[in-house]
Amino acid sequence: MVNFFRRALSKLDKLDIEKHRELLVSAVNQISLLETVSDSIDVGILVCDEQYNLVLVNKCAQRLLPIDYNEGIQIWSAILDEDLVVCLREILTNTYKVTGKEINITNKSGNRQLLINVVPLVQDKMINGSLIYIEDVTEKRKEESRVRRAENLASLTTLAAGVAHEIKNPLGSISIHLQLLEKSLLKQTSESSNHSFSDNYNRYFNIIKEEIDRLNRIVVDFLFAVRPMNLELRKGDINKLINQLMDFVGLEFEQSKIYCMLELDENVPDILMDENYMKQAMLNLVTNAKAAMPEGGILTIATNFADNEIKISVCDTGIGISKENLEKIFEPYFTTKETGTGLGLTQVYKIIKEHQGEISVDSEPGTGSDFRIILPVPQKETRLISYNNISEPETKSVKGESN
Repeated sequence: MVNFFRRALSKLDKLDIEKHRELLVSAVNQISLLETVSDSIDVGILVCDEQYNLVLVNKCAQRLLPIDYNEGIQIWSAILDEDLVVCLREILTNTYKVTGKEINITNKSGNRQLLINVVPLVQDKMINGSLIYIEDVTEKRKEESRVRRAENLASLTTLAAGVAHEIKNPLGSISIHLQLLEKSLLKQTSESSNHSFSDNYNRYFNIIKEEIDRLNRIVVDFLFAVRPMNLELRKGDINKLINQLMDFVGLEFEQSKIYCMLELDENVPDILMDENYMKQAMLNLVTNAKAAMPEGGILTIATNFADNEIKISVCDTGIGISKENLEKIFEPYFTTKETGTGLGLTQVYKIIKEHQGEISVDSEPGTGSDFRIILPVPQKETRLISYNNISEPETKSVKGESN
């Protein structure tokens, strides 16, 4: 088609007005077709000339990027995300080609992970600019992370359970014999009336007991994470469970200067759940939130019923999670704590998945984290909710304890 137009242009002075019109209409149609193709592609495309002026931005790019586009504007001025500007400036000014560059940005849809590729725009064997194409790989990376977590759990299950049992059995034996040794030595020291000697024994025994208990807790958590769950599903009220949980931890949170807010939708229907496991999952989440707010803060737990799903949010105002750690947060043994086992959130993930639910997290360092759970509601349960009975969620404020 390009050759056709070139031939027509070479004979332009010999064509009458009608031929000029036909040629112009044909050119407009071709340009319109190219624009339609460009805008239909599910990949962001930006084209800039040698001076980095934008000459083309398709609709997908305008959806993906925070951009204020006017034809001819320099790419640095059009893009509104500083990190992305720095990234593109480094690429365009230092190399002609880059593939597979990933960057996190914030747009209207929230935090997104983009894959950037840059190739030179070549015409008549000369580089006349750059072609940038951008793909949103946020969901793809999340799915890869979910698959990786599932594979990690599957690979650990059989071997790990056996090893944990082998550790747990001698721990029990050590604990029993330690008690016998303690009784024997204390009896000897009491008969000799050597209280200083007895005090030293007590201190040493207490240290050993504490370490045995710590190892035992690690093994128990480990077995919980890798063993198949035998859920005992019964109808239950998730709002009631949350209230009971906050009654349980209320005083501890109050002492830690953590102000608790409950925003519970009274229209949430009963669901099939294992109450013990679900309470353990929620306890792990609020305990994690407490650890993220060492100086105090606000913990908000909200429920909402919509689209045949119950949505639960556990939101804190703590230290937050860095972007590079977000994808690893539910993986076994991943922890940023000095004393953590790295299995608490793995347990939460496993419990929610066993309930056919989904869990995700949004977080920004310095502003806090929001763990969101989605639980399905059986169809027969959703019919019990009348559209005429929908009201605003109940909001309850509690400092430490809920009333």
